[in-house]
Amino acid sequence: MLGSALRIALCALALQIPGIAAAKIGVKLGAPWDGKSVPAGQQCALDGGKGGTPPMQVSGLPEGAAMVVLSFNDQSYKPLSKGGGHGQIGFAVSGKQASLPSVPGMTKKLPGGATVVKKAKSKGKYASPGYLPPCSGGKGHSYTVDVTALDAKGKALESVTIGIGRY
Repeated sequence: MLGSALRIALCALALQIPGIAAAKIGVKLGAPWDGKSVPAGQQCALDGGKGGTPPMQVSGLPEGAAMVVLSFNDQSYKPLSKGGGHGQIGFAVSGKQASLPSVPGMTKKLPGGATVVKKAKSKGKYASPGYLPPCSGGKGHSYTVDVTALDAKGKALESVTIGIGRY
């Protein structure tokens, strides 16, 4: 009896300590992305590239996650610095881990079941119907992605922001 009471108390304590009971999304960028600098060729066409999203390995997805939405942002350019300023791409998922392939920028037609959740907020010659690859002309802008797990009804379960590089 004391053993089960102790187990219950430890579980209750774990639920009260941040980070112990809750899943924590982990994200690992795939090559050639290293999170420090945007790889050559992964910038927008206006800067001579043909960029796509970084491939990612996502772990620690919370129970009930049905989709992962990637919201790309340029932290150095306020109009595109939040809410998926460079676009939002969604991937259906199941389980605790997901392998998210690279998908091309500057298009709404995406392979492998990926979908454009929201097009980039850019305008004029920078307008994109989907993901806008880094497009700062090599001025050292800092690019990030918000990785958000959603349930089947579209409710955000958990999110983490990581740097994808400077360009």
